[in-house]
Amino acid sequence: MSGCSWWDRSTGFALLTIVLWASLAALTSRITSVSPLVLVGLVLFFCGAGALPFWRQWRASPLTWLVTIAALLFYHLLLFMSFRHAPVLEANLINYLWPLCIILFTPLLLPNHPLHLRHILAGACGLAGSMLVMVDGELQLQQAYLPGYLLALGAAIIWGAYSVLSRRLPAAPAVVTAAACLPAGILALLLARLLEGPLPLTQIPVSDWSLIVGLALGPMGAAFVTWYLALRDGDPRRIGALAYLTPLLSTLLLVTLNGESLTSRHLLAGALIMGGALLGMQRKKPTPAIATTR
Repeated sequence: MSGCSWWDRSTGFALLTIVLWASLAALTSRITSVSPLVLVGLVLFFCGAGALPFWRQWRASPLTWLVTIAALLFYHLLLFMSFRHAPVLEANLINYLWPLCIILFTPLLLPNHPLHLRHILAGACGLAGSMLVMVDGELQLQQAYLPGYLLALGAAIIWGAYSVLSRRLPAAPAVVTAAACLPAGILALLLARLLEGPLPLTQIPVSDWSLIVGLALGPMGAAFVTWYLALRDGDPRRIGALAYLTPLLSTLLLVTLNGESLTSRHLLAGALIMGGALLGMQRKKPTPAIATTR
C-alpha cells in the first residue's frame, strides 16, 4: 500500500503550529497595559518556566542556545512593537512574509538547495503583496505607519532566517526551544527595567494576565516545540509554503475579534503573498529515465 506523499510527521507538526500561531496577533493586540518590551519579557518568561520540569533534557551547544535566544527575543520584540505603530491587520500581513523568507533563504543558506527562477518569481510576488499592504488605495505610502511596517518586516526576516539556520545548528532536544524562552524573557525584562524604569506588574489587570499566560502556553509555548519538530525533519520550503495558512486564519480572527476592517486591498495582498509562497514550494519535475533494451 502506497503512503501519502503530502502527509508526513513534519506536516502534522507544521499544521499544529499554524493553528496555534493563528491566534498570536489577535491575543497580543488586546494587551495594552504594558509596553511591548515588558510584554515580550513576561510571555517568554512564562513560556520558559513551563519547560523547567524537563530541565534534564536541556542539552544543547552554546551556539544553539545563543541563536535560539536571540531569535526568540528580537522577533517577538519587533513584532509586538509593530502592533503599536501600525494597524494590526496590516502589520500582521507584513509579518507573514516570514514563510516566504524561509523559501527564499533555504537555497541560499542550506547546501543542495539551489535558487531557481520560481524562487525569484516567488520573492517578487511576496514583495508586491507586502508593498500593496503598505500603501493606500491611491498607491501612496502611508508614512504615518512606516515604522510599524518596517518593524514587522524586520520580524519576518529574523524568523525566516532562524527557521532555516536552525537546520544547521547542532542537534538538540525539542524542549530546548521552549527552554530558551526563559533567558530570552529575563533579558527582555532586564532591558525594560533599564530603559523604562520599574516594571508595572501591579498595574496589569487580571484579564491581561490571563492573555499573557495563554500566549505563553500556546502561540509562544507549545508552538515553538512543534515548529522545531516540523523543521527538523521536513523540507523548509514546503513547510514555509504551508505556513501561509497562518495569515488566513490570523486575519479572520482579527476581523472577528478586534473589529478590523478587511478590504479588497488586503485580500489581493494576501493572495499575492500566498501565491508567491506556493510558487516557491513547487519542485522541479524529475527527468524521466530512458528505457533500455536488453
